[in-house]
Amino acid sequence: MRRRPINRNFTKPEARSLSVSSASSFEQIVEDLKLLPDEYRGSAELREWVRQNKDQKYVPSDLLKAFGFQVDA
Repeated sequence: MRRRPINRNFTKPEARSLSVSSASSFEQIVEDLKLLPDEYRGSAELREWVRQNKDQKYVPSDLLKAFGFQVDA
């Protein structure tokens, strides 16, 4: 049985990679539209984006309810 090479740098701080999370599609569209949370419900552009993407992308459930949409599983 062949042995795997050992990474001897795994304990060094510079060898550890930081996980960077990217914004969700919802967060990205909100940022692009320059909306604050209290402006979500009044935005026609956001409502249309939610209508088109509610089944494939993350959308907060309270916003779905506010717009009157249901998610198709």
